[in-house]
Amino acid sequence: MYQLEYLDLQENKNYEDIIKKVIEKCFKEEKLENSKLYISIILTTPEHIHEINKQYRNVDKETDVLSFPMFEKNELENKIRNQNFEHEDVLGDIVISIERVRAQAEEYGHSFEREFSYMLVHGFYHLMGYDHIKDEDKVIMRPKEENVLNQLGIRRDEMNEE
Repeated sequence: MYQLEYLDLQENKNYEDIIKKVIEKCFKEEKLENSKLYISIILTTPEHIHEINKQYRNVDKETDVLSFPMFEKNELENKIRNQNFEHEDVLGDIVISIERVRAQAEEYGHSFEREFSYMLVHGFYHLMGYDHIKDEDKVIMRPKEENVLNQLGIRRDEMNEE
């Protein structure tokens, strides 16, 4: 379902527990739990995500999460509809700056778990071909994200520690 890599960060069981719970729920919601798709998740530092953003998107700044899908939306929808999963395929890569997640959780007044979970769900739906640039796309993507978080009982107003 996913493979996890730490880039200049120490392994953390709490991160792994959150990832497992959130990604499993995302896969279940999109009926992918029996597919052979998996996600590559990289947890890293602001410096590394800045480098990745510059190298692959030509954007010279740090960010919180990057998603690199492997399929076009219609290609993926066709694959899911036909259950065409003959061999393992990577759905895409999600890169998350843990330091940025921590800072944003504090800034927005909610828990680390909520912010980290949101980054995972947000990245997942980008891999699924959804976007939020245009309002007509945002009204489809945002409810999907909130649905997953609500089903997990992860609310905006929680202030739990890592």
